[in-house]
Amino acid sequence: MKTSILAENLKGSAIIKLAGEVNALKAKGEQIYNLTIGDFDSTIFPIPQELKQEIVNAYESDVTNYPAGNGEASLRKSVSEFLSKILKLNYKENEILISGGARPLIYAVYQAVLDIDDTVLYPVPSWNNDAYTYLARNKEIVIETLPENKFMPTAEDIAPHIQNVNLIAVCSPLNPTGTTFDKEALEQICDLIVTENQRRNSLGIKPLYLLYDQIYWQLTYGETVHYNPVSLNPEMRDYTIFIDGISKAFAATGVRVGWAFGPDFIIDKMKDMLGHIGAWAPKPEQVATGKYLELNEKVSDYLTQIKSELSFRLDEFYKGFNKLKNQGFPVDVIEPEAALYLTVKFDLVGKKTESGDVLNSIAEVTNYLLKDAKVALVPFSAFGASKDSNWFRLSVGTTKREDIEIIISQLKNSLEKLN
Repeated sequence: MKTSILAENLKGSAIIKLAGEVNALKAKGEQIYNLTIGDFDSTIFPIPQELKQEIVNAYESDVTNYPAGNGEASLRKSVSEFLSKILKLNYKENEILISGGARPLIYAVYQAVLDIDDTVLYPVPSWNNDAYTYLARNKEIVIETLPENKFMPTAEDIAPHIQNVNLIAVCSPLNPTGTTFDKEALEQICDLIVTENQRRNSLGIKPLYLLYDQIYWQLTYGETVHYNPVSLNPEMRDYTIFIDGISKAFAATGVRVGWAFGPDFIIDKMKDMLGHIGAWAPKPEQVATGKYLELNEKVSDYLTQIKSELSFRLDEFYKGFNKLKNQGFPVDVIEPEAALYLTVKFDLVGKKTESGDVLNSIAEVTNYLLKDAKVALVPFSAFGASKDSNWFRLSVGTTKREDIEIIISQLKNSLEKLN
């Protein structure tokens, strides 16, 4: 039996495959420190108590029928006010679309602005742009970014391709790196897009759009500032579709409330797309989220608390890897800026294990760290980077404070065994 060509050729998730290996080891009773998943242990990072109570209240009040196709009006109003208050972005309720998390919204952007065989430009490492481009039957231009740019794309990277693409898909703060756009770098990209659209407008051809995924924007640390295209360049408003939601900032990955905002004619078409799929966030969760976002002080308190906990973990891992580096081990690390991720490097290809086996590939390095150090990390190749990239994503959302020292110690022990 055969499925469609589309289904046959869709690649599975490398992260899910790695999770299966982790779970198999756990089933044998091994203690594995799983730093792969971009999620939260809800016993360590529960959702806000007020949000939880509002969800319970909504179910107890039997608010369980269909939600509005573009999202409950009360939630879209709260999101509009939240964006205006915090980011100074003024989007009306009809320019906001609610969905069951961010994923359906990203899919809807591709479907709403791209024709088959249009071209998408996206950087790697990045999360899932390859899958969305494939599912939308689009062509792709892939830019492999550099550690010296914090793995963020630059205008210089994009400029040679600007006239040949229909959508640029970026994310800041970036999954998998936990790094962000600098103001100047994002301004330069916006200038490129605006100039290109002036050219296209003069020719009467379809604009170049920017998909701007900012799902982690509230999780920034230290002196890091989150920048967005429309605030930096108001002319970008006509060309930018934002992806956002509660899943990361409020540790609510399973609550499934996301929103997009952008030009109303695009948002309206995205609503129609998702209406046929039925990708709505559950009505009780929508009503609850709308009420929660209005609790300014409670929201601020929660964000302060979760940022403190995540920042502590990222900083401690950063210090631990720097210590290993200073001790002469072949590792490196990029200073954390945002999200729940740390970018770490293991330069181990070609090293020999105690048994005399040579680590010939990044896959073998990943397996060695898992089996010997009992630490699971995701190589950047799982996010579209080249298979020989020796950089990895380390996620702290399921890590206890007391585990950090143990993990660094076990990594050190495994590194000492190599020659």
